[in-house]
Amino acid sequence: MDFALLSTVNPALVPADALIIAMTTQGLTPTGLALDEASAGQLSAALKAANFEAKLGQTVSLYRLNNISCPVIVVVGAGDSKEFNGRALQKVAAQAYKALNSKMQAAYSFLSELTVTDRTATQVISDIARSTLEVDYRFDQFKSKKNETNNITMTLVVGDELANATGQTALSWGQAVATGQSFARDLGNLPPNICHPSYLAEQATALAKGQRKLSVDVLGEKDMEKLGMGAFLAVSKGSEQEGKLIVMNYTGGKKGEKPVVLVGKGITFDTGGISIKPAAGMDEMKFDMCGAASVFGVMKGILAAKLPINVVCVVAAAENMPSGRATRPSDIVTTMSGQTVEILNTDAEGRLVLCDALTYVKKYDPAIVIDIATLTGACVVALGKVVSGLFSPSDSLANDILQAGEQSNDRAWRMPVLPDYQELLDSPFADIGNIGGPNGGAITAACFLARFTKDYTWAHLDIAGTAWLSGAQKGATGRPVPLLMQYLQHRVTG
Repeated sequence: MDFALLSTVNPALVPADALIIAMTTQGLTPTGLALDEASAGQLSAALKAANFEAKLGQTVSLYRLNNISCPVIVVVGAGDSKEFNGRALQKVAAQAYKALNSKMQAAYSFLSELTVTDRTATQVISDIARSTLEVDYRFDQFKSKKNETNNITMTLVVGDELANATGQTALSWGQAVATGQSFARDLGNLPPNICHPSYLAEQATALAKGQRKLSVDVLGEKDMEKLGMGAFLAVSKGSEQEGKLIVMNYTGGKKGEKPVVLVGKGITFDTGGISIKPAAGMDEMKFDMCGAASVFGVMKGILAAKLPINVVCVVAAAENMPSGRATRPSDIVTTMSGQTVEILNTDAEGRLVLCDALTYVKKYDPAIVIDIATLTGACVVALGKVVSGLFSPSDSLANDILQAGEQSNDRAWRMPVLPDYQELLDSPFADIGNIGGPNGGAITAACFLARFTKDYTWAHLDIAGTAWLSGAQKGATGRPVPLLMQYLQHRVTG
């Protein structure tokens, strides 16, 4: 799919397969009014006959109106104009694209003339591009019959003030975010017999090919043994697939500038280990590497956007399997930090690979560290699939992440990570247990990680609820790539 920008044009004379216009409950936008006038009122009459109420996301297609060159006009409802915000815009853009016929080759969109309460004109362009590409996503590489895809050029009519380099920069940003999100979705959707730790290492190497500012380092289990990563190895040793610690170092910023470090949980399949999960729904445990997938997606997006910032992306990749070599409940391991952990439940494995990765990243003298993980079912119970759980002892970092979530419509909700919860992790045999009992599971998981992050400013995103969808729409969402990209962009632009 391709995008183009265009300044003011006479909509009645556009040579395209479809026009996309919006209508609020207050009435048609200026382009809609112009088309209605050109068609001698036929457009408004057709909308009235269709009982079109302009509800948010509602669409109707009108065909071959008088004096209109374009054969199809897609009208999408925008709801109340006084309440039309960025989230509403993304829904409108997505629904408008869904209404197009797969055989169409050219469409002109006039959605940018909508007034969005919490978006600048350039952000509107970015959001339309990203939302359109998000709904255009397909994952059918394992189907013998592929889904139909739209091979279409979408021209955004944006006016003279944005049909220039400024508008093109905004368009490119939306495309870069969507590129990263799609890559994260691809990795998340892959089956675990293909997407294992070594495969992820190969993807990192492929990303770096031809990229002067990106270098990759992959640590195997022997390397991790030398570093004393006993917690990580306790998880990976149960599998025939060797665990990997994958480091992607992007130096797009100033030399010597402290990097932002992103750490992704990459459990490419989670059986639960000896504390094995129920069979029902276990197929979805291929999504337990979606934290890692989001880190890959961010790196892909950074490369596409050529973002001038230093970022280190670290992926803790392992497979959690039951075997004769697997860790047992009650085993005690020593982490890279020197702290000992009693493993009370082998299905609380994500925090074990992450704690050693979080210790390892101290070597980069980070400005900020954010880990991203499908860490706890408790977070899904608490927040559902709408927002990601955010944990950080830093008010400043937490507020920046929350703001990025609102701007990107990839929202998070701050949860406590208070010292009061730490005693729930006490073990009579080791420094810490890897679970904290039945209450506050998402919080105690974050508190576990907090013990390994005292040397830098840190936040934890629990994406167990937001990383994928179940049911008829089953698949990875690519979240929180938009949030993280927005956060990084804000660090660059201020």
